[in-house]
Amino acid sequence: MTYVVTENCINCKMQDCVEVCPVDCFYEGKNFLVINPDECIDCGVCEPECPVEAILPDTEPDVEKWVEINTKYSLEWPNITRKGAQPPDAEEWNGKPGKAALLDPNPGQGT
Repeated sequence: MTYVVTENCINCKMQDCVEVCPVDCFYEGKNFLVINPDECIDCGVCEPECPVEAILPDTEPDVEKWVEINTKYSLEWPNITRKGAQPPDAEEWNGKPGKAALLDPNPGQGT
């Protein structure tokens, strides 16, 4: 089992999860974070820290697509180990459906 970041992180990207990860397995895109499933140690400390509940175990139903997305972009985007600035309109995006189409494939800055 591993944890993955799912659709609700898109345009929210609050990054509270990054601060608690003991193995620094988060990677940053322009408007989304991902977890490298091969680096995740399945400790689960990130899941309750996500204020938008976007982190789920890969054993949850219908997360296969997000496992693939997390795997792909964790190999392309820079590592992030400290919480940075969240988007100013992050709260407005929380819970909005259909955000998968808004995922920006470009890398973020990382730390």
